[in-house]
Amino acid sequence: MPELFIGGRWIAAVDGRVREIRCPADGTPVATVDEAGPQDAAAAVAAAREAFDRGPWPATPAAERGALLLRVAALIERDKNALARAESLDTGKRLVESEYDMDDIANCFRYFGNLVAAGGTDRIVGTGNPGVDSRVVHVPVGVCALITPWNYPLLQTAWKVAPALGAGNTFVLKPSELTPHTAIILMRLLTEAGLPDGVANLVLGTGPDAGAPLTEDPRVDMVSFTGGLVTGRRIMAAAAATVKKVALELGGKNPNIVFGDADYETAVDYALTAVFLHSGQVCSAGARLLVQDELHDRFVEDLVARARAIPMGGPFAEDARTGPLISAAHRDKVEAYVAAGVAEGAVLRCGGVRPEDPALRDGYYYPPTVLTECTPGMSVVRDESFGPVLTVERFRDEAEAVALANDTVYGLTGAVWTQNAERAERVASLLNAGTVWINDFHPYVPQAEWGGMKQSGVGRELGPTGLAEYQEAKHIWRNTAPRPQRWFE
Repeated sequence: MPELFIGGRWIAAVDGRVREIRCPADGTPVATVDEAGPQDAAAAVAAAREAFDRGPWPATPAAERGALLLRVAALIERDKNALARAESLDTGKRLVESEYDMDDIANCFRYFGNLVAAGGTDRIVGTGNPGVDSRVVHVPVGVCALITPWNYPLLQTAWKVAPALGAGNTFVLKPSELTPHTAIILMRLLTEAGLPDGVANLVLGTGPDAGAPLTEDPRVDMVSFTGGLVTGRRIMAAAAATVKKVALELGGKNPNIVFGDADYETAVDYALTAVFLHSGQVCSAGARLLVQDELHDRFVEDLVARARAIPMGGPFAEDARTGPLISAAHRDKVEAYVAAGVAEGAVLRCGGVRPEDPALRDGYYYPPTVLTECTPGMSVVRDESFGPVLTVERFRDEAEAVALANDTVYGLTGAVWTQNAERAERVASLLNAGTVWINDFHPYVPQAEWGGMKQSGVGRELGPTGLAEYQEAKHIWRNTAPRPQRWFE
């Protein structure tokens, strides 16, 4: 059946283009899907505009909108196995990781469902005048363009769709052209949950052909994008022409700071998880390891020994602990960063070459890689390689650790490992990052805001602020006893 969902109908792309989706683990075909172009994107925007301007959803009571999100959460839990399998086939991610993601996705819809149903965002504003009724209410932004990445396809979609719907908006979703299948399934679940036609629209395709038209269309009121910094800059520039509201999550180059008094075994273990989870294709990955001098050599030796032993494999390989990269082009990019790092003086301690195992030959595998003797000026340290590449830097004291950690254009996440509680709080307060973990790495909850400082983005997802991104505050002033002012008499 056709895979573009516009105005409540499944349709094919206007020009008949299609794309074959292949599993990154072994290159086997997953499916062929429709590939949208500018005409399809325009049609989707028109449907969303009509549904917002004349449809029932924006005026639906908050309790009913929240109840729909709760139904979606239940449907995701019901179809967890099918969703996880579809996600793993598209991304090459280990099935167990996709299953964890589905639990988080259901929790996201449940959180926003309860938050919206509870209401309480509107407020009375005191004016000191008993003859005035003044209040601030929150209304939906309008038509939202939601553009999501390939690394966590349905999770990142849920972070946008749930609050957008909860606030009463309509939307056009454009997932990555590489990983479309869970977005297709979500449209069916939204329909099953009772969402009116035209509120949710789906276009599949590339950024230039399907995404850019959304960011430029004057009928779109907001663009929410998760992805790379370069694309984020283009979107921000495109949105400026019509002064759209913009929310951007643009990745990071995240420092993981280990002090000499850290719980050693735990810090080593988490340093591996921080960077090699999902083959490093995580915006919050702890790809920069900063280790205090007194601990450095021993820490690196143990880390490298364990990194070498990490088994690679496809989504359904039970003994695998990490999988492939998303594409051949992305693997080439990661390899280039490693080569540049070595050329600039970094020491390759493990990884750095494609695996020789014949079982991995047809996939886009790249092994866990550790580079030591790294310095802040190296491109592999400064740029987001988005792969299983860990750079290691030394530091002498707390001040140097903070300076090194903050020496980046990004500011998404960071972590500090120490058993000194005062130091932990002090360093956490000084790190320029939207999320800071102390003696931990990677956890998040939908109740807490997520987003970055500096060039890691604009705005926040999750938490009450994540809902507010999809709302406009409106002040309504009512004079209950109007009288002539006689100002010009």
